[in-house]
Amino acid sequence: MYWQEDIQNKAYTVPDDVVDLAFSIDCRTLPVDHAYPLAMAVRRALPWFGDEPSDGLHLIHVADSGNGWERPSGAADLLYLSRRTPLVLRLARDRVENARALTGQTLDIAGNAMVVGEARVVHLSPAATLYSRYIAAPEGQDEEQFVAEAVQEMRAMGLRFKKVLAGIPHHFETPEGPIFVRSLMVADLPPEDAVTLQQRGLGPHRALGCGLFIAHKSINKVNSE
Repeated sequence: MYWQEDIQNKAYTVPDDVVDLAFSIDCRTLPVDHAYPLAMAVRRALPWFGDEPSDGLHLIHVADSGNGWERPSGAADLLYLSRRTPLVLRLARDRVENARALTGQTLDIAGNAMVVGEARVVHLSPAATLYSRYIAAPEGQDEEQFVAEAVQEMRAMGLRFKKVLAGIPHHFETPEGPIFVRSLMVADLPPEDAVTLQQRGLGPHRALGCGLFIAHKSINKVNSE
């Protein structure tokens, strides 16, 4: 008799060479378009931040409350932060201790004070669906070309995926001119490829909040966000 048991895939262990460092913060408000002022505030506190390709800044995102309040959309409008809202940096593991120097500092983000508290390390996710709210794109680039270039870049990394969906474009203001961005969802990634995409990101301007991926539960919200 020949009997072969089902082969069980080994559990994937997420490496910790790149991690997220999540700081508690005390901050009431931030402008909707806070990419540049927040990046500059972090850079003033951590002059080395942004020098390495793995250095990334997660921009602050405030969800709809569900009771009729909607996120404002004007660049100068204010986001109202909850006490649970963190400030998150994506860093190489050997940068973490240096980044803890942010704790106890008060950052000035376009006139909004952010008091930075203690930090905790958060490992990257092996989730099959990842989402980036902001991928830098050339001004005027259409959705089809944007997706094609993202697919090309991910294939150059050797990544395996089955679905890619882009969101509507908008832009960040900087002293050097606007940075145009789109959101991007990538689905059906194997765990190791999901981690690689989070480690490496897509496109430029990581320290301004672009090109960073996080786990996403559904593809249905990507266009609405």
